Amino acid sequence: MLRYLTSGESHGPELTAIIEGLPAGLPLSKDYINKRLARRQGGYGRGGRMAIENDQVVFLSGVRGGITIGSPIALQIKNRDWINWKEIMASDESASLGQRGVTRPRPGHADLAGALKYDQQDIRNVLERASARETAARVAVGSAAERLLEMLGIIVIGYVVQIGSITVSETSGYSKTSQMERTDLQMFKEALSGSQLYCPDSKAEEAMKQEIDHAKATGDSLGGVFEVCVFGLPPGLGSYVQWDRRLDGNLARSLMSIPSIKGVEIGLGFTASRLPGSLAHDEIYHEKGKGFYRLTNRAGGLEGGVTNGEPLIIRAAVKPIPTLYKPLHSVDLLTHEPQLASVERADTCSVPAASVIGEAAVAWELSAAFLDKFGGDTIDELRKNYDAYLLRLKEKSI
Repeated sequence: MLRYLTSGESHGPELTAIIEGLPAGLPLSKDYINKRLARRQGGYGRGGRMAIENDQVVFLSGVRGGITIGSPIALQIKNRDWINWKEIMASDESASLGQRGVTRPRPGHADLAGALKYDQQDIRNVLERASARETAARVAVGSAAERLLEMLGIIVIGYVVQIGSITVSETSGYSKTSQMERTDLQMFKEALSGSQLYCPDSKAEEAMKQEIDHAKATGDSLGGVFEVCVFGLPPGLGSYVQWDRRLDGNLARSLMSIPSIKGVEIGLGFTASRLPGSLAHDEIYHEKGKGFYRLTNRAGGLEGGVTNGEPLIIRAAVKPIPTLYKPLHSVDLLTHEPQLASVERADTCSVPAASVIGEAAVAWELSAAFLDKFGGDTIDELRKNYDAYLLRLKEKSI
């Protein structure tokens, strides 16, 4: 079983993660993960914290000579900002608990709910862990999973399709990538890193940047939507036999667990609810030498909680960041007096970063589904099992 845990506070000394279940023999380098960590830090509209941090992963166990060895992988990412907080965030009795305390909860954040749940007088004890800083560890974890998928010929691509009221053209997202060969898909993915918003539509990107600039100037924030497409998936990942084995449910859970994600849709998603059945589903065809195929992909690659062989298309809605430099009304946690919400250092727009985190979340769930179906203590054993399955499908469908 593939699983992971993360730990660490936003302004603590470091973030840590432990991965269990990755097979031995998987090539995995720090550079591979660091490249994705750098993408998470990028994006137009990020705040001052990103100018301080320079996220670099350190392997503490489970990797030797750039190859996984089958044991749990321990990862570490240092928080460079810790030096400015070490007296306040110290774990022993020397901590300056009275400094930079927070008692005015921010609407939209975990502040009030967390303080009430864990009986905290200082909301800092909530926000430090609830912070999206934790997602740096998740990107590192998901990068390891994406490396596994690469070894199986799977390509995961995430990009921004909407910020505020600005959306990309219909021909710049999946409709474009669905026509690409594998080499072109890799080039498309690499080219996204050259965009300040990881957006495939340069015209829309300029309008998005203007909206972000306006939000920043007015002390506001912006949300949006990102899309993750996965190419090369076989039919048969996931299962309909139990609710918790449905792959669409697991993907939605992983994405919804990312801070600020408020909605997930697969394929047509909510649009399908407005259509008649004749326009909501993908008709099935068969051709000798080609096998089963579809002319459309309205299901987004999943039917009955199982991949159907078409590319996976999944989108997530990202709400505006709840920390506002023109704060909303709130109430002091201790005095119950009306106050403006507290202000912490924050981004104006985190949608580009969320697309990178979303990539990692999707890669993780797909890797778990692969290992659940095909097993294998080594990468060679996994590939052998997978190749045998693909051969069976070919013989059955052609």
